[in-house]
Amino acid sequence: MEQEHRKGRPQRVVVVNASGECSGAEAVMLDLVDLALADGIDVVVASPAGPLVDRLPPTVRHVPLPTFGLGGWTGRFGKLRAASGLALRTLRTGLVLRREVRRPGTHTVSNSLLALPALRLARPVGPATWLAHDVVMLADQRRFVSFALGRRRAGRPRTLGVVVAVSEATAAPLRGLGCDVLVRPNGVRWPVEPVPLEQHSPPVVGEAALLVAWKGQSVVLDAVALLPEVRCELAGGTLPTTEGYRDALTARAAQPDLAGRVRFLGHVDAIDTMRGWDVAVLASTSPEAGPLAVLEAMSLGLPVVATDHGGSAELLADGCGILVPPGDPAALAKGIAQALDDAVRPALAAASRQRVAAHHDRSLTLPAQYQAVMLDRRDA
Repeated sequence: MEQEHRKGRPQRVVVVNASGECSGAEAVMLDLVDLALADGIDVVVASPAGPLVDRLPPTVRHVPLPTFGLGGWTGRFGKLRAASGLALRTLRTGLVLRREVRRPGTHTVSNSLLALPALRLARPVGPATWLAHDVVMLADQRRFVSFALGRRRAGRPRTLGVVVAVSEATAAPLRGLGCDVLVRPNGVRWPVEPVPLEQHSPPVVGEAALLVAWKGQSVVLDAVALLPEVRCELAGGTLPTTEGYRDALTARAAQPDLAGRVRFLGHVDAIDTMRGWDVAVLASTSPEAGPLAVLEAMSLGLPVVATDHGGSAELLADGCGILVPPGDPAALAKGIAQALDDAVRPALAAASRQRVAAHHDRSLTLPAQYQAVMLDRRDA
């Protein structure tokens, strides 16, 4: 058993993250880093500056990277400027990473789609593993993946080896691009004490997500405006590039149809916060891969209403939650009202907790992810 666990065990792992923030993808990565350290592996994390760096274990060396992203430019020439800036940062990142990933005995892991082109330029000593937290839909995303794959050449392995996807929704488009994909779903702590099904007065609806436009908080506010007896809590921090979105949400919450009914909580403990809610929502306008916020709510038996695409649709299928079209406040309001129905809530709670127990118990999912991401380098 020990020999099987150590199969493919590297001496050193370099984890590359395109963001210095700490959302669900980074939380998963940090858990895997802890397991690697316990396994005696030397770990290096390369990322831009940010809250992530403060959460790294003291034995992990941090390598600073340039900030990724398109910089918020708009218009034709603005987008060209943003693309040029991204290309330059990618080149600089590749040069920084080359000093780390070319060392013998090193296994490279990308925790970010945006980091893949830089890894191709860095040319790691063996095929890198990508822990995919993105549902690849856009042309630019497909180009990033195709560039990272590169052409097969005799005697030279591809830059990108195994891709570990956190859901079938994440895996499907990657298989279509020719990736070697393993599906290893996310998990949460289990068992946990369920929330009472008795509702607060007035009922509280909440979303736990970074305040970025594609997470759909603006849709949540418009939906809550249609439910005058409901209060709303938005839990999640703000990125430096999305402060304007936070300001727009604050202005919307101050309008007469919502005034006094919306609270912005900032960074909070998700589980503790959700215990004060009656319905959890995730109104993402783009598909989520394997949203931890949905799993955390499900583990509590908290009814969930989410948009009907990506990993959310997988998690909430078969009566585990309520799915609504993306970007539709009226449909979201209807879904919230359904989740507040006392005749519906017990069945949702039972089904969601059963699914977490069967498929998303972190004590089982995390070791499986660790084996696939850190140890199973089938093309090495």
